[in-house]
Amino acid sequence: MNVPPHSAPRVCVLGAGIVGLAAAWQLRRDGFEVTVVDRAQAGAGASAANGAQLSYAYVQPLADPGIWRQLPKLLFAAESPLKLRLQPDPHQWAWGLQFLAACRASVSRRTTASLLALAAESRAGFERLMAEEAIECDFSATGKLVMYADEASFAAARRQMALQRELGSSVQHALSPTECVAIEPALAGYAPRFAGAIHTPSECAADCHKVCMELLRLLRAQGVHFAFDTPVTRLTRAGERIVAAETPRGPIEADAFVVALGTASHPLARTLGLRVPVYPLKGYSLTVDVGDAPGAAPRVNVTDAARKVVFARLGQRLRVAGMAELVGENTHIPADRIHSLVASARTLFPDASRYDDVRPWAGLRPATPTGLPVLGQLRGGPHNLWFNTGHGALGFTLAFGSAQRIAAQLRAQHATRLRPSPAAPVACSA
Repeated sequence: MNVPPHSAPRVCVLGAGIVGLAAAWQLRRDGFEVTVVDRAQAGAGASAANGAQLSYAYVQPLADPGIWRQLPKLLFAAESPLKLRLQPDPHQWAWGLQFLAACRASVSRRTTASLLALAAESRAGFERLMAEEAIECDFSATGKLVMYADEASFAAARRQMALQRELGSSVQHALSPTECVAIEPALAGYAPRFAGAIHTPSECAADCHKVCMELLRLLRAQGVHFAFDTPVTRLTRAGERIVAAETPRGPIEADAFVVALGTASHPLARTLGLRVPVYPLKGYSLTVDVGDAPGAAPRVNVTDAARKVVFARLGQRLRVAGMAELVGENTHIPADRIHSLVASARTLFPDASRYDDVRPWAGLRPATPTGLPVLGQLRGGPHNLWFNTGHGALGFTLAFGSAQRIAAQLRAQHATRLRPSPAAPVACSA
């Protein structure tokens, strides 16, 4: 790590989830003096108990042409894993219309290509962290199976696999249920109930919250300053620059600011007259303890595409997560949603756990209409303000690649002594 001199530029990172902490890590490596501010604690938001899968090679965006045939169920079916409940919120309506406009094959292809490139950078960044530092995060590299309930959805998945192969993705295979059981014996009882799966041997999993805690430990040891339980109420602008982040504990000054606040990025940007197209995509998870009985609990990551539920092994625990709801800033946990996750887990892996202590959780994924995160400066925004948000369900997967891109932009501007860049700012790019 480069130790910054006394005159090192000061960067204030707003947000201490995995995206913000990864950015702080990369910025500190690059010689910046870093302060991290969060309204809660490190890893307390969408990073706390997410799906845990690191999907570097399987990045199909939610905005896909197939969404159109799901619209009636999306809007009206109570049991749907995808749910939209209209709010008295013009931002939700605008986001929804943009999302539907993005549900085109051409947009999905471009998004997939961009996400694959960013995911490859992110894999390299996370692997570098693990190679350099002894971190404990229940990491595994056992691959992933994405299962499809019927032949039509399986055929669509094979087409997506062909597209990803064309775009340079890792090796993937379309497998029959019997072949899936050979890879993951815990699926033996469920084999007659799905048509097939896409297997990606290179996919990984880890406990995102543990990674956050390890980054917190490492960053503190390297002199990074933290201000927790400290909400940012507004950003003070002077001409073309932000000069301070205002908090109830007083202003925090810096030479540059990186907004990694997840769903809170939108209202903060709005105070500056800027628009960040991020809306909460609510998801749920549960975590159960598993035993050592062979073939009972999965060791390979599993995704049930029809139920929109993912399964990830974290040491002696199984994380079960899923669903996507556009219901606003709402982290309430309805009992029926957790019951649905338990039912899915019991159906696929009945002997994996007793399912008596399920440790429920709900979080808000910051989603953009296309699925591409917002990385960089916004057109018309201050010259020392960057956004690093909108990763949706891929925040953990993309965090370290996003950090590298944000840090590269800051390095480039610092090379010109933080003068305004003549190039057009970048918004919503991967």
